[in-house]
Amino acid sequence: MANTKSAAKRSRQSLARSGRNRGVRTRLRSLQKNVKGEGKPDAEQIRRLISALDKAVKRGVIHRNAADRRKARLNALMR
Repeated sequence: MANTKSAAKRSRQSLARSGRNRGVRTRLRSLQKNVKGEGKPDAEQIRRLISALDKAVKRGVIHRNAADRRKARLNALMR
């Protein structure tokens, strides 16, 4: 239990943010599974995943270098 009003507020903020971030991460995982399905990945699916990665970086959900690494691996799959 929080000892101060500010600690209680930080706890509420943390819960709200972690909920939003969990949704973004879940969507990223789903898109990645769709791309890595059977056969060669569809260019449209890869484009959607790259867009979602960029948005996650912009919102601070994942690190920029992690997104860059994933995008590089996706582009290697397309070749």
